[in-house]
Amino acid sequence: MSSKHSEITPEIINLADKCYEKSIIDNELFVQYDVKRGLRDLNGRGVLTGLTHISDVRANKIVNGEQIPLPGELFYRGYNVKDLVNGFTSENRFGFEEITYLLLFGDLPNDDELSSFKQLIADYRSLPTGFVRDIIMKAPSKDMMNTLARSVLTLYSYDDRADDTSLPNVLRQCLQLIALFPEFAIYGYQAYSHYHDGNSLFIHRPKKELSTAENILSLLRADSKYTPLEAKLLDLALVLHMEHGGGNNSTFTTHVVSSTLTDTYSAIAAALGSLKGPRHGGANIKVVQMFEEMKKEVKDWKDDDEISDYLRKLLHKEAFDHQGLIYGLGHAIYSTSDPRACIFKEYVEMLSKEKGLYDEFELYSKVEELGPRIIASERKMYKGVCINVDFYSGFVYDMLSLPAELFTPMFAIARIVGWSAHRLEELSNNGKIIRPAYKPIMDDLDYIPITKR
Repeated sequence: MSSKHSEITPEIINLADKCYEKSIIDNELFVQYDVKRGLRDLNGRGVLTGLTHISDVRANKIVNGEQIPLPGELFYRGYNVKDLVNGFTSENRFGFEEITYLLLFGDLPNDDELSSFKQLIADYRSLPTGFVRDIIMKAPSKDMMNTLARSVLTLYSYDDRADDTSLPNVLRQCLQLIALFPEFAIYGYQAYSHYHDGNSLFIHRPKKELSTAENILSLLRADSKYTPLEAKLLDLALVLHMEHGGGNNSTFTTHVVSSTLTDTYSAIAAALGSLKGPRHGGANIKVVQMFEEMKKEVKDWKDDDEISDYLRKLLHKEAFDHQGLIYGLGHAIYSTSDPRACIFKEYVEMLSKEKGLYDEFELYSKVEELGPRIIASERKMYKGVCINVDFYSGFVYDMLSLPAELFTPMFAIARIVGWSAHRLEELSNNGKIIRPAYKPIMDDLDYIPITKR
């Protein structure tokens, strides 16, 4: 497309102003008609729209009719994620494949089941002949989420049973997508890096004997080398991002689109479009960028007062992107603690020592400690605020030398597991098409002939 087609002309600006004028709805009308904006009530609680076996997010309990905040907990198929992580890390195993099995099938696999499942995933890592050359290498996008979506939609054309929504076929499709997402994302990045940035092009093949996390690092790096701790921490990051209840935007999108009985590729592409949005999947990039500026502006990283002054500048829109936010702090559900961030932190500290970046880790820890206090002193708080999983995940990806273009795709490589589990659940229950109601607020008008307008 030529630059002319991307130009925003004065005519378009005028039409957009008219569109805006006719689109704005008075906030009072939402209160008048008791509309749950964003499918949330006035207290921020999500409107109940479905049931699920797959995961549970717990952050409070009701005592005498009052909601009491608690340290956050996350459960996959009834198992506390903290226990799952302790299980596979204490036995020196990678967890991604094991927890994928749990989320899809509802049970923890035994040795034989896990071995067979790993082999199945490894066998599905093979792309169709010419796919990399003909699809991924041509017209590479600057945004890897678009590359992922294009690759997913194109894979439809290679599937002889693309529109078959029977459970065995959808499961087969989902397993293939889980296996192929790392290749889609990393090959897409390599192509973009080569054609747009002039970097050397290298395309490594995945290795069947490696875990998903190991393959990601092997595919990404020119020498395919990585340390055991790097692979373990990336594996942990994938496990912690795999699933987070049915109500997050991209998973709910998966339910909505799957309820139409569309094909798997269309449903997952829709979920990718949702996750790409900066309100959903891009927060960890903002955290890293914010800290890069903070490291320049704060001269003494151990000075609480200097760090606090910078955090106040962020809230007053006087620093970084002037949005008034401390990125990585706050969550729609968790108010006391995000269990994923709590689990993550210990391993992040270990990697920071291996990489010689412990001072940076201590700065992150200081912001984790001081940020909630600063926010509480500056803003009217309806609930507590804590760091979320994105607070440390961007720092981890940065330490792993992952380019920023792959931060959100890493989220997708993990969350495709949750999306798949929810798509299978939606189809298994043969429910109705999801169709919420909207209240029209308009006057009845008489048609005016064009000559009298």
